[in-house]
Amino acid sequence: MSVSDKKSILVIDDDITIRKLISHHLNLHNYKVYLASNTDEGFNQLYNNNIDLVLCDIIMDKMDGFTFCQLVRENENYRSLPFVFVTAKNTLEDKSRALEAGGDDFITKPFNVDEMILKVKALIRRTEINRIYGTRKNLREVFTKRTPKVIIVDDDKSALTIYQSWLHKAGIECQVAYNAAEGLKLAKSFQPDLIVADIMMPEIDGFKFREMLLQDSELASIPFIFLSNISSEQEILDGFNKDITDYILKDRGHKIITAKISALLKSLSKERRKVVTELHEASEILKTSVVPEVLPDFDNFDIRYWHIPFTGIPGGDFIDHFLLDGDHLTIVLGDVMGKKWGAWYFAYAYAGYIRSAIHSVIEEGDVSSPGKIIGKVNKLVYKDSKISEVFSTLSVVVIDKKNMSLKYSGAGDMPIIYRSKSAGELKRIDSKGLLLGFNKDAVFDDADLQMNPNDTVIMTTDGMIESRDAEGNQFGVSKLIKTILKDDFIKSPIDVLRDDINNFNQLKFDDDVSVITIAAK
Repeated sequence: MSVSDKKSILVIDDDITIRKLISHHLNLHNYKVYLASNTDEGFNQLYNNNIDLVLCDIIMDKMDGFTFCQLVRENENYRSLPFVFVTAKNTLEDKSRALEAGGDDFITKPFNVDEMILKVKALIRRTEINRIYGTRKNLREVFTKRTPKVIIVDDDKSALTIYQSWLHKAGIECQVAYNAAEGLKLAKSFQPDLIVADIMMPEIDGFKFREMLLQDSELASIPFIFLSNISSEQEILDGFNKDITDYILKDRGHKIITAKISALLKSLSKERRKVVTELHEASEILKTSVVPEVLPDFDNFDIRYWHIPFTGIPGGDFIDHFLLDGDHLTIVLGDVMGKKWGAWYFAYAYAGYIRSAIHSVIEEGDVSSPGKIIGKVNKLVYKDSKISEVFSTLSVVVIDKKNMSLKYSGAGDMPIIYRSKSAGELKRIDSKGLLLGFNKDAVFDDADLQMNPNDTVIMTTDGMIESRDAEGNQFGVSKLIKTILKDDFIKSPIDVLRDDINNFNQLKFDDDVSVITIAAK
């Protein structure tokens, strides 16, 4: 692996021993490490380097890790940057605050080095998957009307001023750069719909600039136009060999150039709308493939599902249930880490593996262990070279109606929540299982719950927890717990959850939302 291929980790901790310890182990695993002793240094490192993940202490002078994380998340460029808290505190309150501040995970000191490296690998891999299948921001832009954005790179400043003026009049947001290096940096931050560049530029010409863009996975697919005063056939052919969209001669004049750029952007917009229409039509046919239409009918229990795919397009969440025998029912809830339409393909494949694993468990006669079901799914996933590259979380419960009990096991999932009516308390049950497909021999333990009348178990993916209101506030674990503790929750859990989240964000989500409630009668 070359130096440029190394992933970069920012470690922020006021304890020099901890910084050196973490840095040592990250270096051993071929990561490039940047160190900061406080949040001021952390901001500097973040802004001056291409950071792939942050490991941050919570208790520090001047500013704590929670506040730092919140400020980082306010910057659009760092909304999806993996952020892990490393701290000696291990209370439920701290974990909830870490999630609500925008953190992705939580490592407790003294930490297990292997666990830390596994979490770092999983989070960076998730980010790569999101980049491949489209970030939430990109998807949101696909499904909403917005002002088209263009970058023009040219060393002729007077020409840039004219282009920018004409494009603004045409309703196009245009930013400019005077050389290729500035253009590359601007493209990464601005994320335009179209890049236009002159060919004849000092130091780095347009051809080399195009090659630089093609080497960046985030920028390579952005439509590209060459501007030039030279009209030789070979030069034009050289341009199209670099996968450009069009080639415009400068001598055509500013109005013609502006018109051609506007026409291309309108064409791209039409294609975008066409894709959306086709996806919605397909979703009407396929949406039930990963979520059952009929709820399970199981004596002594009332089981409900609530599923909202992002913008109506099937995504990465999947739900299923299976009657194992006369007394046992299993319910599964999963979340594939690919995004939206791309994730649907993998979610459908995961659902197939789960069905195979459950049939195997039934044939063996052991229907009481959800951990055993997950273990079989994990081995099947691990063997598949395609599916194993896209990690998934999975929650599995097995309900025993004869003994009024429930067993739960999970793989990298959200904790399930148990509300005991008789005891008047809530209990969060966290799984310690790794993401599916990460380790062939991963162990998935079972947790046992004795269910009494009116007790309720809630299972959810992270879409609801991470949803935000118009001001950017996260729904979070604390609001979910307040909802579950309401007096009328027991009567109609799904309705109460839906009403609260509707009041919070009018059911506008950035991701799929899936909730399962299991209530004992």
